[in-house]
Amino acid sequence: MGEQDVCEITCIDSEKVNRIAQVLQKQNTAAVAKIFKALSDDTRIKIAYILSLEEELCVCDIANIVGATTATASHHLRLLKSLGLAKHKKVGKLVYYSLDDQHVKKLIQLAFAHQGEVIHRV
Repeated sequence: MGEQDVCEITCIDSEKVNRIAQVLQKQNTAAVAKIFKALSDDTRIKIAYILSLEEELCVCDIANIVGATTATASHHLRLLKSLGLAKHKKVGKLVYYSLDDQHVKKLIQLAFAHQGEVIHRV
């Protein structure tokens, strides 16, 4: 860290700090961190992204698109499902996955939109 990115003196706004600390205490930050940890894997973010583009896809299609085996794609999809990011349904012998809800879709789309902006700033 350089000297320009750290306060030179300590000055705490007690009202603001106490108000925000109370809000933070009510949040399950560990659960949210798990979501971001799951999405930090390149294959899983690819899967989440393609599911944000298409309402639902079968495991075979997902594996083919991301360049993984069906077993690897299934492993990643199960993890996304266990964290409430994806859901699945079985139709005959095929299993289709989709994102759990619009919040997850927005989260993925916002992350990619932000990354696009960062690239253009550099």
